[in-house]
Amino acid sequence: MKKSVLKKVTVLAMAALMLAGCGSKGSKSGEIKFGTNAEFPPFEFISASGVMGEYDGIDMAIVKEIGSQTGMNVKIENMEFDSLLIALSSGQIDAVISGMTITEERAQSVDFSIPYYEAKQVMIVNGDSDISKASDMEGKRIVVIQGYTGEECVKELGYAYEAFKKGTEAILELNNGKCDVIVLDSVTAKQYVKDNPNLKIVEDEDAFAVEEYGIAVKKGNTELLEKINTALEKMISDGSISQWSVTYSDQK
Repeated sequence: MKKSVLKKVTVLAMAALMLAGCGSKGSKSGEIKFGTNAEFPPFEFISASGVMGEYDGIDMAIVKEIGSQTGMNVKIENMEFDSLLIALSSGQIDAVISGMTITEERAQSVDFSIPYYEAKQVMIVNGDSDISKASDMEGKRIVVIQGYTGEECVKELGYAYEAFKKGTEAILELNNGKCDVIVLDSVTAKQYVKDNPNLKIVEDEDAFAVEEYGIAVKKGNTELLEKINTALEKMISDGSISQWSVTYSDQK
């Protein structure tokens, strides 16, 4: 009789431990760790009073709202842009939000959310530059940001270039006369030119097509993707993303 009771107690104890373990696993699944590269104003940058700790910008406002709508805890992991998809693939992060253009090449290794922003590539040059179209870059000293779409665009044009890890480093290179042109996303380019009135933006719609930004998740992670898409759809329909775009473009 005693053995039977002891066996029953042991079974109940094991069941309790299993339930506790399930509860712990559930809390982990209640968190989304986003990877970003906080060198891309107005989408992500470091601030003394950001909406996500020290991180601020359009994308950070989106992350915060995703957390609010899903009821999940959201965290930010800041890293170099060209490390983001590697970190996603290895499971170091759950999603990438970093003004990332949706491309066929990237879509082979990750799943993208619905597009939430449209942008294009432009050229940043000195005010007295004679560059007026993309073909004028031939033979010039061209700088891009490593891993950004601008690098792919310049590569497709067949021009030699130098890649930097940060936009601020590229701008410094241009201001110091060590390069002739930077190819960069339009919205961020406007921020840099606003802070450097000696520079100007040159557009070439024939050379650079409109791009769409999306949030990347690990291939096959449909559960997380659906939650992100539902949140994005609401933010797009109620005008939140448009408003943040105006607000942060005026700020920086």
